[in-house]
Amino acid sequence: MAGPGPTFPLHRLVWANRHRELEAALHSRQHDIEQEDPRGRTPLELAVSLGNLESVRVLLRHNANVGKESCQGWAVLQEAVSTGDPEMVQLVLQYRDYQRATQRLAGIPELLNKLRQAPDFYVEMKWEFTSWVPLVSKMCPSDVYRVWKRGENLRVDTSLLGFEHMTWQRGRRSFIFKGQEAGALVMEVDHDRQLVHTETLGLTLHEPEALLATMRPSEEHVASRLTSPIVSTHLDTRNVAFERNKCGIWGWRSEKMETVSGYEAKVYSATNVELVTRTRTEHLSDQDKSRSKGGKTPFQSFLGMAQQHSSHNGAPVQQAASPTNPTAISPDEYFDPNFSLESRNIGRPIEMSSKVQRFKATLWLSEEHPLSLGDQVMPIIDLMAISNAHFAKLRDFIALRLPPGFPVKIEIPLFHVLNARITFGNLCGCDEPLSSVWVPAPGSAIAASASPFPCEVDPAVFEVPDGYSVLGAERSEPLRDEDDDLLQFAIQQSLLEAGTEAEQVTAYEEQLQLERALQESLQMSTEPEGPGAPLRAPPSFEEQLRLALELSAREQAEWERRGRREEEDLQRTLQRSLTEL
Repeated sequence: MAGPGPTFPLHRLVWANRHRELEAALHSRQHDIEQEDPRGRTPLELAVSLGNLESVRVLLRHNANVGKESCQGWAVLQEAVSTGDPEMVQLVLQYRDYQRATQRLAGIPELLNKLRQAPDFYVEMKWEFTSWVPLVSKMCPSDVYRVWKRGENLRVDTSLLGFEHMTWQRGRRSFIFKGQEAGALVMEVDHDRQLVHTETLGLTLHEPEALLATMRPSEEHVASRLTSPIVSTHLDTRNVAFERNKCGIWGWRSEKMETVSGYEAKVYSATNVELVTRTRTEHLSDQDKSRSKGGKTPFQSFLGMAQQHSSHNGAPVQQAASPTNPTAISPDEYFDPNFSLESRNIGRPIEMSSKVQRFKATLWLSEEHPLSLGDQVMPIIDLMAISNAHFAKLRDFIALRLPPGFPVKIEIPLFHVLNARITFGNLCGCDEPLSSVWVPAPGSAIAASASPFPCEVDPAVFEVPDGYSVLGAERSEPLRDEDDDLLQFAIQQSLLEAGTEAEQVTAYEEQLQLERALQESLQMSTEPEGPGAPLRAPPSFEEQLRLALELSAREQAEWERRGRREEEDLQRTLQRSLTEL
């Protein structure tokens, strides 16, 4: 009688790169393609880490999940980049984009069904990016997402499309989702070129090979990933606590209230929000590593300071080892859950730096706001989060157990130099009227509905404008499909590299003005200590920037101390006046 088969059969076939047997095993449908081995890897993660391209190709054809993250928080695509293999990166990236597209399309019917049950509305989501780094805030972009919802139809307009050649790309783009009996019609409207790309949900899902073919990345895209650091920015909200902000004089303080977009809102702080930034560089050449450290300008060096402390993970390469198994781990050792690998691992030795920053997020919550976060806004955020890194972070944050009320404004950290402030406003055109939205006349069916803020949306906003060319499904630029690994690097570069000559001159002049101001303010530090003492060389611009920030921090601390003293003096005066009465 035959004994039980080996544990982790798919993983063992992957380990030996026996891809033909792996294909046969997957065709039998007797094994779980997403099973994790004792080290927490799925067969696909193991194949990528070992660099076994043939096994990776087989697993992807059988729809292995490319979006899975490892126990250490690295995505399959990031591990593929770490191998330095262009063919591996191209393959994984192609299937990653394909799975994202099918996931987005498959989720549209549920989204539209949720919206169908909710009252119609129009709302604007203003995204403002801010930074604590001098001058960078002036260069930060902003965007307004305009959202129309009528029945099972949804339209989202945006102007900030993403990154290309390390600069922010702008354009006028609309994304329209229309429910139909057979599924949903998805339209991407490029107003600048007057082109419309359409996809029918049912048709797309029945032609996976055609859709997959459109997802093949360019050689330039693959090369840009292989010459840029792998950066992961994770918003850790496990220990978040919410508390009301206070205002007023010491001893007479009350809970803070502010008016946002016409609604009274309670102000909360979310403490213990940690932003974890990790950067890997083992796949980069020495030249690429030097470039990624931002040595072009003092500002770039300054922005890159979060990656100054490098740590190397992995033991020295042994004689009998291979590049993807540098410590010569045997399969018996790897698949034995009782065998400790300690610092040994498969894959290329990791070169990583990390930084953890603790932030305070701020929330403005209104219990009077008529929009429903769960029924009206969350379905839209869920849709956008599939292909938008910013919305994904917003979704992760507001998915927490928030205090009661609608978040009319939210301020959260995005990356180690950027915050995002999101404000909901112009609900149903109440602040700035729109011809496409109006409040119905009293006595009409909509006005008599149970909606706390009834409004009517013109159905014409969901139609293709006259004169536009309507094309079939085509892979145009995705909805700001940014990855954290590229976006973090792009931010460090693009915020400092203006898109036009005029902007470059302005940025250069501002940098010179700041440099002159710093030189004047720090002149004392370069004067001789006494008669006959040599004149010290002026500090570099980067050193001046560091000293200026320290000076600014001291001034801020002194200002806060003075404020506290003034409040204490005022409190004593008030108490004394009350005693004298």
